[in-house]
Amino acid sequence: MNDAWAPLILAVAPNGAYKTQQHHPALPITPAELADTAARCLDAGAAMLHLHVRDADGRHSLDPGAYDDAIKAVRSAVGEKLVIQITSEAGKRYAPQQQMAAVRAVKPEAVSLAVSELAPDAQTETDAAAFFHWLTKEQVVPQYILYSEPDVSRYRDLVNREVIPSTPHWLLFVLGKYSKGPDSTPQALLPFIAHHDNAVPWATCAFGRLEHACGVCAACLGGHVRVGFENNVLLPDRSVAADNAALIAHMRDTVNAIGRPLADADTLRQMLSE
Repeated sequence: MNDAWAPLILAVAPNGAYKTQQHHPALPITPAELADTAARCLDAGAAMLHLHVRDADGRHSLDPGAYDDAIKAVRSAVGEKLVIQITSEAGKRYAPQQQMAAVRAVKPEAVSLAVSELAPDAQTETDAAAFFHWLTKEQVVPQYILYSEPDVSRYRDLVNREVIPSTPHWLLFVLGKYSKGPDSTPQALLPFIAHHDNAVPWATCAFGRLEHACGVCAACLGGHVRVGFENNVLLPDRSVAADNAALIAHMRDTVNAIGRPLADADTLRQMLSE
């Protein structure tokens, strides 16, 4: 169960599937850039790196070779001091079978999975269940991504029917969308909390200039926090952050100010093995 005073997991999402260096020159794309970002964010307080990779044209990719290159570079820079979580995001390019095949090929330490992409309806449940149970067998820690109250209800139904195994995992509540529109707000987190029984750890991420405020709300409610250029490039004062580490550092300082200690990667690993 989440504890408002337990160590908080601070994760960085440094690039995402769509942004380029035209959005921000410090957005990391190459393995070397990702490794440098990982080291800076580790120093600033991060315990986990949410990893996206790109193809030769800069497009979102789930290529296992690209993942292997990026993971090797990050491990060379930070060792085991960060949990590396790859994405399985469709990114308007990949079908569910391709998403699952990529994860099986990489066999990462951790992976994020959108329930609405991999198990959107009854017809997809058999394949999704086999994949979710494979993750448990291979000790790949999943984080199930939920975008709405109906997603939370669907997730709970899948757990109750053992499509999603009740073995260690955690959740990500996503506030807002990639598409243009109003910025995410802290209030948007409350419906997720109302529909979640709090027995499984959860984190949140948010789009836009109120990313920091949304993270503070999650921290006060016992959740964990993901920030980074994937979702936002602005500091709390609305100035442009120099890099991803600046966003991590500001969240670190706020989390410390409200009395929650920060967890390291080993704490995250222990939390998700119990």
